[in-house]
Amino acid sequence: MKTAPLCPSCQSPYAYEVGDKFICPECAFEWHPTDALDTVEESNEVKDANGNLLHDGDSVVIIKDLPVKGAPKPIKAGTKVKNIRLVDGDHNIDCKIDGFGSMGLKSEFVKKA
Repeated sequence: MKTAPLCPSCQSPYAYEVGDKFICPECAFEWHPTDALDTVEESNEVKDANGNLLHDGDSVVIIKDLPVKGAPKPIKAGTKVKNIRLVDGDHNIDCKIDGFGSMGLKSEFVKKA
């Protein structure tokens, strides 16, 4: 039995083969085995909750209340964050938020302003 490669989009090990392509059941990404090298480079793109591509210097809006460890109150939904910086890692946005200071955010909790 041949094992399928990891999904280039979300790194899921559960991809399966249908005909001449692979499909990921977790993110619904489809790819051909010959295209796998090209799609890995695209996975470095950071997208917001709506699927818009984010870039360094963009402004974003937080879409849900985010609790902050050690802070008495959460960051409220609707808070605008200016001049973001994209980084590698779990929290892929570095920014400064008024009243909270420097912070790392996950791109799935923001939308492009």
